[in-house]
Amino acid sequence: MIEERPASIAVIGAGVAGLVAAYRLLQRGHTVRIFEAGPQPGGLLRTFEVGGERLECFYHHLFTSDGAAIRLLDELGLLKTVTWRTTRMGIFYNDHVYPFTSPWDLMRFRPLLGIRDRVRLGVVALQLRRNQSGEGFDEISALEWMRRHAGGRAANVVWEPLLRGKFGDIADQVSMAWLWNRLRLRFSSRSLLSRREVLGYQRGSFGLWIDALVRLIGVLGGTIHLNERIASVTRNDEALEVETEAGARHSFDAVVATVSNQAFLGMAPPLGDEYAGKLSSLIYQGALCMVLSLDRPLTDFYWLNVNDRSVPFLAVVEHTKLAGPERYGGRHIIYVSTYLPSDSALLQLDADALFAHYLPHLKRINPAFEEGWVSERRWFHAPDAHPVFTVGAGSRIVEHRTPVSGLYLANMAHIYPQDRSQNYSILLGEKVAAMVLADLEAAHGPEGV
Repeated sequence: MIEERPASIAVIGAGVAGLVAAYRLLQRGHTVRIFEAGPQPGGLLRTFEVGGERLECFYHHLFTSDGAAIRLLDELGLLKTVTWRTTRMGIFYNDHVYPFTSPWDLMRFRPLLGIRDRVRLGVVALQLRRNQSGEGFDEISALEWMRRHAGGRAANVVWEPLLRGKFGDIADQVSMAWLWNRLRLRFSSRSLLSRREVLGYQRGSFGLWIDALVRLIGVLGGTIHLNERIASVTRNDEALEVETEAGARHSFDAVVATVSNQAFLGMAPPLGDEYAGKLSSLIYQGALCMVLSLDRPLTDFYWLNVNDRSVPFLAVVEHTKLAGPERYGGRHIIYVSTYLPSDSALLQLDADALFAHYLPHLKRINPAFEEGWVSERRWFHAPDAHPVFTVGAGSRIVEHRTPVSGLYLANMAHIYPQDRSQNYSILLGEKVAAMVLADLEAAHGPEGV
């Protein structure tokens, strides 16, 4: 019998997908080293403290349909720490806040002037909810489809401000496949006639399951190297060589990169014109969140879409409508969120200057709001946080297996047409790990490598 020799595998990136991939590979007996450019693991789930309680730098919640996340939390013994609450959504339009959660809210939504507009929008929402395949949506823009099916008034009032707020000048190019899946996911958190949606949050922050994964990775013999940015990956006759920016070199049987397309292009060996062209064709946006700690609520809603492009942010997420202010010393936590290109002038502002820029618009949402309500403010930026899926994106998503033997790529582009989330990141990590395992077995047999 041939003595089993575990494969040596590098994972680049300690976000959700990278940690899950490493965990699954370690469970199968292989050796794994994770290289993370930042100072802490977790990616967009990284945390800081408010009133002694950990809080995510970027807002997060679970949908009731997030099967992979629920399964992993159960596996880690953490599902009991998740609480589920009904939440409300609103829309800020024309200096007024409107409820926008239930069918009845839609019927009372005055910016849609006629009953025909409201009924038509409701019918479209029901059709999208029932559509399971999304067939044909990849080849048409979301705005064109909505104008055609929901009507011009609904498109102008509801959809165009949101799409332009999120995607700016390229809003007209965003695929209907992305919007369809986004709406379907949102609808999945509520029953057909429910007035509210049900969302989940982990007591103590979702950082708890990142901590649990990190601990298990260590127990299984894996290592995580923080503040270790990868400069290059090269292939020789026998192995893949990973070199850090500090000059350290390591050899591996396989390498899994969980970084953005642009970051991957900067470190990868030649990939061929077709593969590299597809990678470079995808546009990314950065996420910018200002987190405010208030002495009272700002609105009555967990999620407030801002359908007014004179406002420099896209949404206000009142986290303590989901988690409860008692966990943060009675403080009310809100995220003021937007997506930006890398050259946005907002990224040059510090927390005080950004808050001053936002302040008059927060007062438009709640005229009683005063700066004195705020005891703490911070802002967080994640570059390349969100791939933009434009028309025809489905044909431009690359394979996980790159043209370089043993080198794999798994990032948020691969979840198309789904939007980024913990759930899809977990599925992504598990998928690429299974692919690596299958390739190792095919190359070396089940008895070892």
